[in-house]
Amino acid sequence: MAETDALAEAVLAGDRRALSRAITLVESARPDHRQAARALLGRLAGAGRQALRIGLSGAPGVGKSSFIEAVGLMLTEQGLKVAVLAVDPSSSRSGGSILGDKTRMERLARAPGAYIRPSPSQSELGGVARRTREALAVCEAAGFDVVLVETVGVGQSETLAAEMTDLFVLLIAPAGGDELQGVKRGIMEIADLILVTKADGELAAAAQRTCADYAGALRLLRRRPQDPEGFPRAMLVSAHDRTGLAEAWEALQRLAAWRRAGSHWEARRRAQAEGWFDAEVRRGLLERLAADPALAARRADLRAAVGRGAIAPGEAAAELLAAFDAARNRAGG
Repeated sequence: MAETDALAEAVLAGDRRALSRAITLVESARPDHRQAARALLGRLAGAGRQALRIGLSGAPGVGKSSFIEAVGLMLTEQGLKVAVLAVDPSSSRSGGSILGDKTRMERLARAPGAYIRPSPSQSELGGVARRTREALAVCEAAGFDVVLVETVGVGQSETLAAEMTDLFVLLIAPAGGDELQGVKRGIMEIADLILVTKADGELAAAAQRTCADYAGALRLLRRRPQDPEGFPRAMLVSAHDRTGLAEAWEALQRLAAWRRAGSHWEARRRAQAEGWFDAEVRRGLLERLAADPALAARRADLRAAVGRGAIAPGEAAAELLAAFDAARNRAGG
């Protein structure tokens, strides 16, 4: 426990090595590390620090890393401390991940006020790593002003990333007309800002048309009660020319200030904490099922039976939960 307290103190003091050690600890699946991670997070929560959490998503090749580097450099030049949690897709075969974000954001990685942490998604849904929530909490405790979460891919499951951040940005590449049809309505409804990237050079005209298309689509959506007039909105940005970045940051600040002034900000943070709790309960129950050899075997049998169509999924789940209750009662007796 003394070691955990020392690590917490170092994180709160802004020690970069301690920050990396702390994130490695919370990402670990070892039972002893999980216990230490829970103690660490409890200690850090007492500091009460908050950062502006921004989730960013977009299809591969849209320029997420280039945009993050350009925005990150702009913010660090303003004296802000910026952390980037960059989630790389893991192989479903080996579980491996390239983790190349520090290579793609080389200039930002060298900036004194920036910290980049690549993490494997480990086949988690939602384009985020399993312990992204905990890594976010550690970065907040370390005193960062802004935490950017770069997620894997784009799709309806990206709602998971939106649920753990304060603002959610969708990046779109310039294209010709029909790409709007490929974007799910769900992600349009959760995006706070749609940024059309690569709005420079030969792509400038296409970017303007794409931005106009998305602006028109956003006007068809019902205005959300937590948003001021004009949000969500579509804007043009260029990481290459560094144009539109200040305007996009100003829009994000305005939206955050609006939500902080009302009740939405705190309500969202409470909902995030409650969602984190629910996720940990579900994960813990599954781990307990897997830890009991008899229950694990019963689960495997029922799963196979469901696959064969021999039993309905709901009935099989009820049977497994009944076996779990019986095992717990026997242990209690």
